[in-house]
Amino acid sequence: PSAEFSSQASIKSFDEYQQLFDRAAADPAAFWAAEAQQHLHWFEPFTQTLQWNCPDVKWFVGGKTNASYNCLDKQIAEGHGDRTAILWEGEPGETRTLSYRDLHREVSHFANGLKSLGVQAGDVVSIYMPMTPELAIAMLACARIGAVHSVIFAGFSAEAIADRNQDASAKVILTSDGLYRRGKVLPLKETVDTALAKSPTIQKCVVLRRVNNAVPMQEGRDVWWHDLLATVDDNCPAEPLDSEAPLFILYTSGSTGKPKGILHTTAGYNLFAMRTFQWVFDHRPEDIFWCTADCGWVTGHSYVVYGPLSAGAT
Repeated sequence: PSAEFSSQASIKSFDEYQQLFDRAAADPAAFWAAEAQQHLHWFEPFTQTLQWNCPDVKWFVGGKTNASYNCLDKQIAEGHGDRTAILWEGEPGETRTLSYRDLHREVSHFANGLKSLGVQAGDVVSIYMPMTPELAIAMLACARIGAVHSVIFAGFSAEAIADRNQDASAKVILTSDGLYRRGKVLPLKETVDTALAKSPTIQKCVVLRRVNNAVPMQEGRDVWWHDLLATVDDNCPAEPLDSEAPLFILYTSGSTGKPKGILHTTAGYNLFAMRTFQWVFDHRPEDIFWCTADCGWVTGHSYVVYGPLSAGAT
């Protein structure tokens, strides 16, 4: 890289990287304690950085935090509320722009909607949705109240959805009437209905209106996204959660056998995602990070275009 580029980078040289690496290797607990204290918000401070009883590991023991708070409330408190959080363009060409303040309101609103359905901390919410901002909103809403989200690629079969619902004992599933893909409309709700016949733990199905096609709605189980929001307000403080509270489940594709779910917890993953984003992508507040494919939780599994993320990736 040019000297001009390197002079502005988060890590300006290989020597600087080596120093960072050496500090982490010499005393991992002290290194990550300092990172956590500097970069995450804590409702209650942790009392032990690392508890290692192989193969069980706990990070930031005793601490209380919230991933949604770190991604949203912390940004607003630091004066970034009017900065763009999400820039989105749908396949038909429509666009939306959400500031951190806008995103905070939308997330809080939907979090209250989930609570009105009986979703509580520890409950699993399956997400089988199109490439819209509501996908990221749903994930952050789950994190806000302590629910565990399980994102299922919106191209998987009904059988694949049912397998994941059953394995996680999911309580609620989020979907839409359909999605646009390569000029065609895919009937997501129809696929979900088939999956729910084999998903006995699912109690509610929330449906986003995306393509405006007619879909069957099962009374007592199915509810439109907009109708759900009409019943609740948008004031939902983030729940202080244990550092090791489950955050999300990510399943393997199942191409080599039964899908296997990886469970990520809150504080360690939130810090890892944030610092990886800053170090590896060399992100700065004025940057726009864009994504057109599934790049993991650090980009929200949302397939949308992200704006400045100065202290935590959504």
